Amino acid sequence: MTTSRDFATAFARCPLVAILRGVHPDEVVQVGMVLVEAGFTLIEVPLNSPEPIRSIGLLAEAVGDRAMVGAGTVLNVEEVEAVAGAGGRIIVSPNVNTEVIRATRAQGLTSLPGYFTPSEAFAALAAGADALKLFPAEAASPSVLKAQSAVLPKGTRKLVVGGISSDNMQPWRDAGADGFGIGSALYKSGKTIEAIRDDAKRFIG
Repeated sequence: MTTSRDFATAFARCPLVAILRGVHPDEVVQVGMVLVEAGFTLIEVPLNSPEPIRSIGLLAEAVGDRAMVGAGTVLNVEEVEAVAGAGGRIIVSPNVNTEVIRATRAQGLTSLPGYFTPSEAFAALAAGADALKLFPAEAASPSVLKAQSAVLPKGTRKLVVGGISSDNMQPWRDAGADGFGIGSALYKSGKTIEAIRDDAKRFIG
């Protein structure tokens, strides 16, 4: 099981979450190892991918302590338990479900719920969230994040997710983003390993 300290260490090393939406079990280890070798320390397999629990188990075993592997699009407590059973250590959701957040922390896992409003952000933090995911970022702006950052507790980790590329991260950083979730700009079904490696290096810098 992980602890908040494990996440803090991984996040400090690389504040980017690689989102492997649509990844298949027969490719997940190869894709994941390319990302880890590039410097990624946080990898998410969304549960609306093919056989996601199997992929999470395979990847978690393969990367060991080199990275934290978890699930995205986690919507209920049963899914939290399934991810924990597979060796996943991070629970990412598109929404603020306090039952999911509390179950995540009870399992010793890291909670990264998606939020959009200050009310949702404070509810997530009160339930025990380790960090907050502003989602979908395409519907917000750096100025929105800046305003939210002014009222959120000092030290709150904020990740921006949705439409992020290597070219548009700086305005978000300037507004208070601590990290990012990166999806199709890094991985999508059918993308070659060589292209994934090149894009991973571009994001890591």
